[in-house]
Amino acid sequence: MADEAVCVGPAPTSKSYLNMDAIMEAIKKTRAQAVHPGYGFLSENKEFARRLASEGVTFIGPDTHAIQAMGDKIESKLLAKNAKVNTIPGFDGVVKDADEAVRIAREIGYPVMIKASAGGGGKGMRIAWNDEETREGFRFSSQEAASSFGDDRLLIEKFIDNPRHIEIQVLADKHDNALWLNERECSIQRRNQKVVEEAPSTFLDPETRRAMGEQAVALAKAVKYSSAGTVEFLVDTKKSFYFLEMNTRLQVEHPITECITGLDLVQEMIRVAKGYPLRHKQADIPINGWAVECRVYAEDPYKSFGLPSIGRLSQYQEPLHVPNVRVDSGIQEGSDISIYYDPMISKLITYGSDRAEALQRMEEALDNYVIRGVTHNIALLREVIIHPRFVQGDVSTKFLPDVYPDGFKGHKLTDLEKRELLAIATSLYMAEQLRSQQFLGSPRISLAKLDLNNWELSIQLGDGTYPVTVSNNGSTFSVEVDGMKLNVTSEWNLASPLLSVTIDGTQRTIQGRCGWRSSSAFTHMLHSQNLPASI
Repeated sequence: MADEAVCVGPAPTSKSYLNMDAIMEAIKKTRAQAVHPGYGFLSENKEFARRLASEGVTFIGPDTHAIQAMGDKIESKLLAKNAKVNTIPGFDGVVKDADEAVRIAREIGYPVMIKASAGGGGKGMRIAWNDEETREGFRFSSQEAASSFGDDRLLIEKFIDNPRHIEIQVLADKHDNALWLNERECSIQRRNQKVVEEAPSTFLDPETRRAMGEQAVALAKAVKYSSAGTVEFLVDTKKSFYFLEMNTRLQVEHPITECITGLDLVQEMIRVAKGYPLRHKQADIPINGWAVECRVYAEDPYKSFGLPSIGRLSQYQEPLHVPNVRVDSGIQEGSDISIYYDPMISKLITYGSDRAEALQRMEEALDNYVIRGVTHNIALLREVIIHPRFVQGDVSTKFLPDVYPDGFKGHKLTDLEKRELLAIATSLYMAEQLRSQQFLGSPRISLAKLDLNNWELSIQLGDGTYPVTVSNNGSTFSVEVDGMKLNVTSEWNLASPLLSVTIDGTQRTIQGRCGWRSSSAFTHMLHSQNLPASI
C-alpha cells in the first residue's frame, strides 16, 4: 500500500530495523521529511530521535527529553511523584546488590516486584514473596536486564496482588494542550504481555476515570510531552490506582480507543509533529460504544499459554465480512512467520454499540478467521471472551493462571455440543459421499436427485463410539445421535475452508483445514477441535 518501499537490511533486527545507519540512509534516499516509528523497534529510542533532529527530519513522537525521562522507570517514578500522580510504594534508587534488595523488600513488605529500570514487555521482572526469592529474583532480573537492555539496574516496589492493568491514552501538542482519551482495560495477559484489550473498562466509574485521566495529563505536562502516549496504571479491587509506567509511543491496542472516541491517533500524531494545536477540548471526547481487541499470535496456546510457532501461512483468510471488524496485519497468504520478529499475526478489533455486541462480533470474527500453516492462539482467545468471568467483567492480570491453573486445555464440549458436532460431521461426510456419486459416465448429480436415506454409521469421538442414523432431503440432513434428532442444513460448499451450517435453527460456523474434499473431511473437522475421530 506504500508509494515506495526501501529494504533496510536482512531479517535479523540488528542488521535492519534496529540499524540506525540503514534507516538514516533510507530517509536520505527517499528525501523523507518525517518518520513515524510505529510501536516497536526504535519507537522509544532517544538516540534515534536525536539523530533525526540533527538531520532536520521530524520524529513523529515526543522529544528526546520525554523519551528519556519516561523510558527510565526510576526517573519516571520520581517525576510522577512530583506531578502528584499516585505511585506504588517502593524504593526509588538503584538497588546495589542482593543484600540490599532483601533489606528494601523487608522495609516495603512482601510481596515485592523486582524489575529492570530500563525494561519493558515483561523482561527483567520477578515477584518475590520472601528473602530467598528476593535474592534469586535479584540475580535473574539483573542478568535478564543486562542481556535485553544493556542496563542491569533494578528497582523494587510493592507488588499489588490481583490487580487490573488499566491504561489512559493521552494526546498532547506543542502548545501546552493535553487531553486524556479515556481508558483501555488490558488485564488479560500472559508473561506480562497483553492478549485481549477492551475500551472502556467495565470496572471504572466516572469519578475514577476522571481522576486517572487528570493524573495522566498532569504527568504528560510535567515532561512537556507532545504526541500520543499512554500512562499505565495498576488498579486494585478498591479502585485505588498506582502509576506503573508511561509508553512514549503509539500502543499496539490504540485502535480500540479510536473506535470509541472517533479520533485517528496516527493523524493526530502527524498534526502535532507538524506543530498544529489540538483540534479538540476535553469535553469533546466521548465514550461512544464498546471495542475489543484480540492479539492473534502464531503460537501454541496449549504450551504456557503460547509458545511461538514459525512456518508459512499456507492459507489465510481474514473475517472482514463480519460487521464492524477491523484487522491490522502485515502479512498475507504465503507469508513466513519467522524467528526474527514478534509472532503476532494481526490485531483483530470489533466494535459494537455496547459490550455484548462487541463481544458477539468478536466471537463471530474468531470463528471465521482462517489461519493454516502455523499454530495459532484463536482457540484461547475465543475461550477467554466467552468465559463467564470475562463476560461479567471479573478480570485481573491473574485471569489466565486463575481460570486455567493447569494450563489451557482447549474447549470442553457439553453433551449438546458433542451431539451437534457429531451431527454436523456426519452430514459433512454424507454430503461428500453423495457428491462423489457417478452413474456410468454421467456427470456428478445434485444431492436432491439422489434417493439415499437412513444411512447408519458408527462414529468414534474421543474414547466413545456413537451409532448415528442419517437421512437426507436435499440440502438438509436429519441426524439421530444418541437418541436425539437434529436437522442440519447448509449449502454444503465443500471447497470452502469455512462452512456455515444451521442446526435446528441455530447457525454455526465450522472450519476444514483444506476445504472438505475427500472422506477425511470429518477427521479434519474433529482434529480442529483437538479430538480424535474416525468413521
